[in-house]
Amino acid sequence: MIFPGRMMRIYYAPGRAAGEAGELSMDIEIRKPTPEEEAQMKSWPIWEKEPSEFPWHYDEQETCLLIEGEVEVTAADGQKVQFGAGDCVVLPKGLSCTWNVKQAVRKHYKFG
Repeated sequence: MIFPGRMMRIYYAPGRAAGEAGELSMDIEIRKPTPEEEAQMKSWPIWEKEPSEFPWHYDEQETCLLIEGEVEVTAADGQKVQFGAGDCVVLPKGLSCTWNVKQAVRKHYKFG
């Protein structure tokens, strides 16, 4: 589990162990936004999802602010992070993962 204000480095390299050639470093940032950031994020679109589990691949970076809910994201290598309401999360381009929406989610989001 990741605590707000911490960053987790996830290594994603299909078929390779961490440290082998070809490794791609993935940083998932989870923190509390500043008041200025939060005000800006509230102008972004809203995405909602009921409790569920689904695979996802990020073709672009996503930055989001969770309004409600709780999520666990599992990277392709099995490492997990959890985040919830009030967290600002940055998911990097190239990340392949599985989203487990534990409590219904509402979030502001932006790609790119």
